[in-house]
Amino acid sequence: MKKIVSLLLSVAICAMVLSACGSSGGENGVVYVYNWGEYIDPETIEMFEEETGIDVIYEEYETNEIMYPKIEAGAANYDVVCPSDYMIQKMIENDLLQELNWDNIPNASNIGDQYYEQSEQFDPGNKYSVPYCWGTVGILYNKTMVDEPITSWSVLWDEKYENNILMQDSVRDAFMVALKLNGHSMNTLDETELQEAKDLLIEQKPLVQAYVVDQVRDKMIGGEAAIGVIYSGEAIYTQRENPDLVYVIPDEGTNVWIDSWCILKDAENVENAEKFIDFMCRPEIALMNFEYITYSTPNDAAKELIEDEDIRNSDIAFPDLSQYNNLETFQYLGDKGDEVYNNLWKEIKAE
Repeated sequence: MKKIVSLLLSVAICAMVLSACGSSGGENGVVYVYNWGEYIDPETIEMFEEETGIDVIYEEYETNEIMYPKIEAGAANYDVVCPSDYMIQKMIENDLLQELNWDNIPNASNIGDQYYEQSEQFDPGNKYSVPYCWGTVGILYNKTMVDEPITSWSVLWDEKYENNILMQDSVRDAFMVALKLNGHSMNTLDETELQEAKDLLIEQKPLVQAYVVDQVRDKMIGGEAAIGVIYSGEAIYTQRENPDLVYVIPDEGTNVWIDSWCILKDAENVENAEKFIDFMCRPEIALMNFEYITYSTPNDAAKELIEDEDIRNSDIAFPDLSQYNNLETFQYLGDKGDEVYNNLWKEIKAE
Protein backbone atom coordinates (compact mmCIF):
# COMPACT_ATOMS: atom_id res chain seq x y z
CA MET A 1 0.00 0.00 0.00
CA LYS A 2 1.72 2.12 0.72
CA LYS A 3 4.89 3.21 -0.65
CA ILE A 4 7.32 5.58 -2.35
CA VAL A 5 5.20 8.57 -3.25
CA SER A 6 5.79 11.44 -5.60
CA LEU A 7 4.05 14.49 -6.96
CA LEU A 8 5.59 13.95 -10.36
CA LEU A 9 3.50 12.76 -13.26
CA SER A 10 5.29 9.80 -14.67
CA VAL A 11 6.85 8.59 -17.81
CA ALA A 12 4.66 8.46 -20.88
CA ILE A 13 2.01 10.77 -19.52
CA CYS A 14 0.35 12.77 -22.23
CA ALA A 15 -2.05 15.08 -20.45
CA MET A 16 -3.16 16.91 -23.54
CA VAL A 17 -4.53 13.74 -25.08
CA LEU A 18 -6.14 12.31 -21.95
CA SER A 19 -9.58 13.48 -22.97
CA ALA A 20 -9.05 13.11 -26.72
CA CYS A 21 -7.76 9.55 -26.69
CA GLY A 22 -10.39 7.06 -25.69
CA SER A 23 -13.27 9.41 -26.27
CA SER A 24 -14.24 7.34 -29.28
CA GLY A 25 -14.64 4.28 -27.05
CA GLY A 26 -13.52 0.71 -27.57
CA GLU A 27 -10.05 -0.66 -28.28
CA ASN A 28 -8.14 2.20 -29.84
CA GLY A 29 -4.47 1.47 -29.33
CA VAL A 30 -4.18 3.04 -25.88
CA VAL A 31 -4.45 2.01 -22.27
CA TYR A 32 -4.89 4.47 -19.41
CA VAL A 33 -2.98 3.47 -16.28
CA TYR A 34 -3.30 5.16 -12.86
CA ASN A 35 -0.61 4.06 -10.39
CA TRP A 36 1.37 5.11 -7.32
CA GLY A 37 4.27 7.53 -7.77
CA GLU A 38 7.60 5.95 -8.76
CA TYR A 39 5.97 2.52 -8.62
CA ILE A 40 7.06 1.07 -11.95
CA ASP A 41 10.23 0.90 -14.03
CA PRO A 42 9.66 3.37 -16.89
CA GLU A 43 11.57 1.06 -19.21
CA THR A 44 8.91 -1.64 -18.82
CA ILE A 45 6.30 0.78 -20.15
CA GLU A 46 8.46 1.53 -23.17
CA MET A 47 8.96 -2.20 -23.75
CA PHE A 48 5.22 -2.83 -23.58
CA GLU A 49 4.50 -0.04 -26.06
CA GLU A 50 7.17 -1.25 -28.48
CA GLU A 51 5.99 -4.86 -28.37
CA THR A 52 2.24 -4.25 -28.57
CA GLY A 53 1.91 -0.92 -30.36
CA ILE A 54 -0.37 0.19 -27.52
CA ASP A 55 0.30 3.67 -26.13
CA VAL A 56 0.34 3.84 -22.34
CA ILE A 57 -1.20 7.03 -20.97
CA TYR A 58 0.19 6.99 -17.46
CA GLU A 59 -0.66 9.10 -14.42
CA GLU A 60 0.34 8.89 -10.76
CA TYR A 61 -1.29 9.43 -7.37
CA GLU A 62 0.10 9.80 -3.86
CA THR A 63 -2.42 7.85 -1.79
CA ASN A 64 -5.43 5.58 -2.11
CA GLU A 65 -7.53 8.39 -0.70
CA ILE A 66 -6.50 10.73 -3.52
CA MET A 67 -7.10 8.07 -6.16
CA TYR A 68 -10.54 6.89 -5.01
CA PRO A 69 -12.68 10.04 -5.35
CA LYS A 70 -11.25 10.72 -8.79
CA ILE A 71 -12.26 7.22 -9.91
CA GLU A 72 -15.64 7.42 -8.18
CA ALA A 73 -16.45 10.73 -9.85
CA GLY A 74 -15.47 9.42 -13.28
CA ALA A 75 -13.13 12.39 -13.60
CA ALA A 76 -10.85 10.53 -16.02
CA ASN A 77 -11.24 7.50 -18.25
CA TYR A 78 -8.65 5.19 -16.68
CA ASP A 79 -8.53 1.49 -17.53
CA VAL A 80 -6.01 0.04 -15.05
CA VAL A 81 -5.47 1.09 -11.46
CA CYS A 82 -3.32 -0.32 -8.62
CA PRO A 83 -5.12 0.12 -5.27
CA SER A 84 -4.17 -1.35 -1.91
CA ASP A 85 -6.02 -4.21 -0.27
CA TYR A 86 -8.66 -2.33 1.76
CA MET A 87 -9.27 0.09 -1.10
CA ILE A 88 -9.84 -2.81 -3.50
CA GLN A 89 -12.47 -4.09 -1.09
CA LYS A 90 -14.12 -0.66 -1.02
CA MET A 91 -14.06 -0.41 -4.82
CA ILE A 92 -15.60 -3.87 -5.17
CA GLU A 93 -18.38 -3.01 -2.73
CA ASN A 94 -19.09 0.20 -4.65
CA ASP A 95 -19.12 -1.53 -8.04
CA LEU A 96 -16.12 0.33 -9.46
CA LEU A 97 -14.18 -2.72 -10.66
CA GLN A 98 -14.93 -5.45 -13.19
CA GLU A 99 -14.26 -9.14 -12.84
CA LEU A 100 -11.10 -10.24 -14.61
CA ASN A 101 -10.99 -12.70 -17.50
CA TRP A 102 -8.11 -14.84 -16.30
CA ASP A 103 -7.85 -16.60 -19.65
CA ASN A 104 -6.53 -13.31 -21.02
CA ILE A 105 -3.96 -12.89 -18.24
CA PRO A 106 -2.07 -16.22 -18.35
CA ASN A 107 1.08 -14.81 -16.74
CA ALA A 108 -0.91 -14.21 -13.57
CA SER A 109 -0.12 -17.87 -12.83
CA ASN A 110 3.40 -16.70 -11.91
CA ILE A 111 2.00 -15.10 -8.75
CA GLY A 112 2.52 -17.34 -5.72
CA ASP A 113 -0.48 -19.10 -4.20
CA GLN A 114 0.17 -17.54 -0.78
CA TYR A 115 -0.47 -14.06 -2.19
CA TYR A 116 -3.76 -15.08 -3.76
CA GLU A 117 -4.69 -16.64 -0.42
CA GLN A 118 -3.94 -13.36 1.30
CA SER A 119 -5.93 -11.48 -1.34
CA GLU A 120 -8.98 -13.53 -0.39
CA GLN A 121 -9.26 -11.27 2.68
CA PHE A 122 -10.26 -8.30 0.51
CA ASP A 123 -11.11 -9.91 -2.85
CA PRO A 124 -13.03 -13.12 -2.11
CA GLY A 125 -12.55 -15.59 -4.92
CA ASN A 126 -9.78 -13.45 -6.44
CA LYS A 127 -12.19 -12.11 -9.04
CA TYR A 128 -10.99 -8.53 -9.36
CA SER A 129 -7.27 -8.19 -8.63
CA VAL A 130 -3.78 -9.46 -9.55
CA PRO A 131 -1.12 -8.91 -6.85
CA TYR A 132 1.65 -6.54 -7.98
CA CYS A 133 3.66 -5.66 -4.86
CA TRP A 134 3.48 -6.59 -1.21
CA GLY A 135 5.26 -5.97 2.05
CA THR A 136 5.11 -5.32 5.75
CA VAL A 137 5.22 -2.31 8.06
CA GLY A 138 7.88 -2.30 10.73
CA ILE A 139 10.47 -0.34 12.66
CA LEU A 140 13.68 0.93 11.10
CA TYR A 141 16.35 1.89 13.60
CA ASN A 142 19.92 3.13 13.50
CA LYS A 143 22.06 0.72 15.52
CA THR A 144 24.58 3.48 16.26
CA MET A 145 21.84 5.54 17.92
CA VAL A 146 19.83 2.82 19.68
CA ASP A 147 21.16 1.05 22.77
CA GLU A 148 19.55 -2.37 22.32
CA PRO A 149 17.95 -4.58 19.65
CA ILE A 150 14.35 -3.54 19.08
CA THR A 151 11.59 -6.16 19.23
CA SER A 152 8.49 -4.21 20.25
CA TRP A 153 6.38 -1.25 19.14
CA SER A 154 6.78 0.01 22.73
CA VAL A 155 10.16 1.57 21.86
CA LEU A 156 8.18 4.31 20.11
CA TRP A 157 7.09 5.44 23.58
CA ASP A 158 10.58 5.33 25.14
CA GLU A 159 11.42 8.79 26.48
CA LYS A 160 15.14 8.38 25.88
CA TYR A 161 14.42 8.64 22.13
CA GLU A 162 12.50 11.89 22.46
CA ASN A 163 12.64 13.91 19.23
CA ASN A 164 14.31 10.97 17.49
CA ILE A 165 11.13 9.09 16.53
CA LEU A 166 9.42 9.26 13.14
CA MET A 167 5.77 8.20 12.87
CA GLN A 168 3.74 7.60 9.73
CA ASP A 169 1.44 10.49 8.88
CA SER A 170 -1.34 8.03 8.12
CA VAL A 171 -4.41 7.44 10.22
CA ARG A 172 -4.64 3.67 9.70
CA ASP A 173 -0.87 3.05 10.02
CA ALA A 174 -0.59 5.14 13.17
CA PHE A 175 -3.56 3.43 14.78
CA MET A 176 -2.21 0.05 13.69
CA VAL A 177 0.90 0.64 15.81
CA ALA A 178 -1.06 1.60 18.93
CA LEU A 179 -3.69 -1.11 18.48
CA LYS A 180 -1.09 -3.84 17.98
CA LEU A 181 0.83 -2.66 21.04
CA ASN A 182 -2.37 -3.04 23.06
CA GLY A 183 -3.02 -6.51 21.62
CA HIS A 184 -5.97 -5.51 19.45
CA SER A 185 -6.86 -5.97 15.79
CA MET A 186 -5.89 -3.11 13.49
CA ASN A 187 -9.36 -3.45 11.93
CA THR A 188 -11.26 -2.98 15.17
CA LEU A 189 -14.30 -0.76 15.49
CA ASP A 190 -14.56 -1.32 19.23
CA GLU A 191 -15.01 2.09 20.83
CA THR A 192 -13.02 1.29 23.98
CA GLU A 193 -10.08 -0.13 22.02
CA LEU A 194 -9.98 2.86 19.72
CA GLN A 195 -10.14 5.34 22.59
CA GLU A 196 -7.25 3.54 24.29
CA ALA A 197 -5.25 3.70 21.07
CA LYS A 198 -6.05 7.40 20.68
CA ASP A 199 -4.87 8.12 24.22
CA LEU A 200 -1.68 6.18 23.58
CA LEU A 201 -0.93 8.17 20.42
CA ILE A 202 -1.59 11.45 22.24
CA GLU A 203 0.78 10.33 24.99
CA GLN A 204 3.43 9.63 22.34
CA LYS A 205 3.18 13.00 20.57
CA PRO A 206 5.79 14.90 22.65
CA LEU A 207 8.37 12.24 21.73
CA VAL A 208 7.75 12.37 17.99
CA GLN A 209 10.13 14.41 15.85
CA ALA A 210 7.81 14.36 12.84
CA TYR A 211 4.82 12.65 11.24
CA VAL A 212 6.02 11.77 7.75
CA VAL A 213 5.42 9.48 4.78
CA ASP A 214 8.24 9.08 2.28
CA GLN A 215 10.46 11.52 4.21
CA VAL A 216 11.22 8.82 6.77
CA ARG A 217 13.49 7.24 4.19
CA ASP A 218 15.75 10.25 3.72
CA LYS A 219 15.75 11.20 7.39
CA MET A 220 16.84 7.73 8.47
CA ILE A 221 19.51 7.51 5.77
CA GLY A 222 20.89 10.88 6.88
CA GLY A 223 20.95 9.96 10.58
CA GLU A 224 18.38 12.65 11.42
CA ALA A 225 16.37 10.25 13.59
CA ALA A 226 17.06 7.06 15.52
CA ILE A 227 13.79 5.21 14.91
CA GLY A 228 11.09 5.32 12.27
CA VAL A 229 7.95 3.45 11.24
CA ILE A 230 8.49 2.41 7.63
CA TYR A 231 7.33 0.15 4.82
CA SER A 232 9.58 -2.82 4.11
CA GLY A 233 10.28 -1.76 0.53
CA GLU A 234 11.58 1.56 1.75
CA ALA A 235 13.71 -0.27 4.31
CA ILE A 236 15.48 -2.24 1.57
CA TYR A 237 16.42 1.01 -0.14
CA THR A 238 17.58 2.72 3.06
CA GLN A 239 19.88 -0.15 4.00
CA ARG A 240 21.60 0.12 0.63
CA GLU A 241 22.36 3.74 1.46
CA ASN A 242 23.13 3.33 5.17
CA PRO A 243 24.28 -0.10 6.45
CA ASP A 244 23.75 0.99 10.08
CA LEU A 245 19.97 0.73 9.61
CA VAL A 246 18.09 -2.35 10.83
CA TYR A 247 14.48 -3.31 9.98
CA VAL A 248 12.33 -5.40 12.32
CA ILE A 249 8.75 -6.65 12.48
CA PRO A 250 7.69 -6.15 16.13
CA ASP A 251 6.60 -9.11 18.23
CA GLU A 252 3.07 -7.72 18.63
CA GLY A 253 2.42 -8.12 14.88
CA THR A 254 1.88 -5.73 12.02
CA ASN A 255 0.22 -4.99 8.70
CA VAL A 256 0.94 -7.17 5.67
CA TRP A 257 -0.24 -5.27 2.63
CA ILE A 258 -0.79 -6.02 -1.04
CA ASP A 259 -1.18 -3.61 -3.96
CA SER A 260 -2.85 -5.18 -6.98
CA TRP A 261 -3.68 -4.47 -10.60
CA CYS A 262 -7.41 -4.00 -11.28
CA ILE A 263 -9.52 -3.06 -14.30
CA LEU A 264 -12.16 -0.40 -13.77
CA LYS A 265 -15.81 -1.20 -14.35
CA ASP A 266 -16.15 1.49 -17.02
CA ALA A 267 -12.82 0.84 -18.74
CA GLU A 268 -13.04 1.48 -22.49
CA ASN A 269 -9.88 -0.46 -23.37
CA VAL A 270 -10.36 -3.76 -21.57
CA GLU A 271 -8.38 -5.91 -24.00
CA ASN A 272 -5.42 -3.52 -23.79
CA ALA A 273 -5.73 -3.43 -20.00
CA GLU A 274 -5.54 -7.22 -19.88
CA LYS A 275 -2.46 -7.16 -22.11
CA PHE A 276 -0.82 -4.58 -19.84
CA ILE A 277 -1.44 -6.58 -16.67
CA ASP A 278 -0.31 -9.80 -18.34
CA PHE A 279 2.89 -8.11 -19.51
CA MET A 280 3.64 -6.87 -15.99
CA CYS A 281 3.25 -10.44 -14.71
CA ARG A 282 6.02 -11.77 -16.93
CA PRO A 283 8.92 -12.93 -14.72
CA GLU A 284 11.56 -10.76 -16.38
CA ILE A 285 9.31 -7.69 -16.30
CA ALA A 286 8.29 -8.25 -12.67
CA LEU A 287 12.00 -8.56 -11.84
CA MET A 288 12.76 -5.23 -13.51
CA ASN A 289 10.03 -3.55 -11.49
CA PHE A 290 11.23 -5.15 -8.24
CA GLU A 291 14.78 -3.98 -8.83
CA TYR A 292 13.58 -0.48 -9.69
CA ILE A 293 11.15 0.16 -6.83
CA THR A 294 12.54 -2.33 -4.22
CA TYR A 295 9.07 -3.38 -3.09
CA SER A 296 8.67 -7.13 -2.80
CA THR A 297 7.27 -8.95 -5.79
CA PRO A 298 4.66 -11.69 -5.31
CA ASN A 299 5.84 -13.15 -8.64
CA ASP A 300 7.55 -16.41 -7.66
CA ALA A 301 9.04 -16.87 -11.12
CA ALA A 302 10.58 -13.40 -10.93
CA LYS A 303 12.03 -14.11 -7.50
CA GLU A 304 13.86 -17.12 -8.93
CA LEU A 305 15.55 -14.79 -11.43
CA ILE A 306 17.09 -12.57 -8.71
CA GLU A 307 20.86 -13.07 -9.02
CA ASP A 308 21.83 -11.46 -5.71
CA GLU A 309 21.40 -14.24 -3.14
CA ASP A 310 21.33 -11.76 -0.25
CA ILE A 311 18.29 -10.07 -1.79
CA ARG A 312 16.61 -13.32 -2.88
CA ASN A 313 16.96 -14.65 0.67
CA SER A 314 16.32 -11.33 2.41
CA ASP A 315 14.14 -11.46 5.52
CA ILE A 316 12.96 -7.95 4.64
CA ALA A 317 12.09 -8.49 0.97
CA PHE A 318 10.78 -12.03 1.35
CA PRO A 319 10.11 -12.81 5.03
CA ASP A 320 8.75 -16.15 6.15
CA LEU A 321 5.44 -14.84 7.45
CA SER A 322 4.78 -18.08 9.32
CA GLN A 323 7.47 -16.97 11.79
CA TYR A 324 5.46 -13.95 12.96
CA ASN A 325 2.35 -13.53 15.08
CA ASN A 326 -0.72 -11.35 14.68
CA LEU A 327 -0.21 -10.37 11.05
CA GLU A 328 -3.23 -8.74 9.40
CA THR A 329 -4.25 -6.97 6.22
CA PHE A 330 -6.20 -3.74 6.38
CA GLN A 331 -9.90 -4.12 5.65
CA TYR A 332 -12.38 -1.53 4.47
CA LEU A 333 -14.45 -0.62 7.51
CA GLY A 334 -17.23 1.20 5.70
CA ASP A 335 -17.84 4.93 5.48
CA LYS A 336 -18.87 5.10 9.13
CA GLY A 337 -15.75 3.23 10.17
CA ASP A 338 -13.56 5.58 8.14
CA GLU A 339 -15.28 8.53 9.78
CA VAL A 340 -14.61 7.16 13.27
CA TYR A 341 -10.88 6.72 12.58
CA ASN A 342 -10.57 10.08 10.83
CA ASN A 343 -12.28 11.95 13.65
CA LEU A 344 -10.05 10.32 16.25
CA TRP A 345 -6.97 11.18 14.16
CA LYS A 346 -8.09 14.82 14.03
CA GLU A 347 -8.35 14.80 17.82
CA ILE A 348 -4.80 13.45 18.07
CA LYS A 349 -3.41 16.04 15.67
CA ALA A 350 -5.27 18.84 17.51
CA GLU A 351 -3.66 18.04 20.87
